[in-house]
Amino acid sequence: MNRIVFSIDCKSLFVILTVLFSSYASAQQNYVIDNNNHFWEKVQFGGGIGLGIGSGYTDISVMPSAIYNVNEIVAVGVGLQFGYLASKNYYDSFVYGGSLIGLVNPIPEVQLSAELEQVRVNTDYEATNYRPAFSDNFWNTALYLGAGYRTGNVTIGARYDVLFNDEKSLYGSAFMPFVRVYF
Repeated sequence: MNRIVFSIDCKSLFVILTVLFSSYASAQQNYVIDNNNHFWEKVQFGGGIGLGIGSGYTDISVMPSAIYNVNEIVAVGVGLQFGYLASKNYYDSFVYGGSLIGLVNPIPEVQLSAELEQVRVNTDYEATNYRPAFSDNFWNTALYLGAGYRTGNVTIGARYDVLFNDEKSLYGSAFMPFVRVYF
């Protein structure tokens, strides 16, 4: 009695099954060509408006932004920032620039974010008894990593600037809370 024995190891079996089923899977794919432009249906607009007025202090800011929802989990966007800060008898400052943002929602209630912000800061300091008047103009770059709780179009959370330099920064702290709204 003659027997023919086939011997195959697990790695070879895995390769053969993978090739067989990947060919089958690609043969089952349906390609749909969608000629409708749904780009604007996936765009949301939002941003922030700030106003702080106190005894000799003014802070006005406008920060419009827009995001494109790639899918239910990922969104990417851009933002602009314009601001005016003044402290009576001390300084006047104009801030303007832009940002790129990436949002990830691993579950609907949690939003993770990464935002690269580049703003120009132009500050004019008034003369005092201790120093002459001078100007300080610089670019401020920030890379914020954040997380927040999301409900509907609103996210409340905190972000941290990993590039923060306390000697030359627009902000007083690397950590800052945020409220993000998109419609």
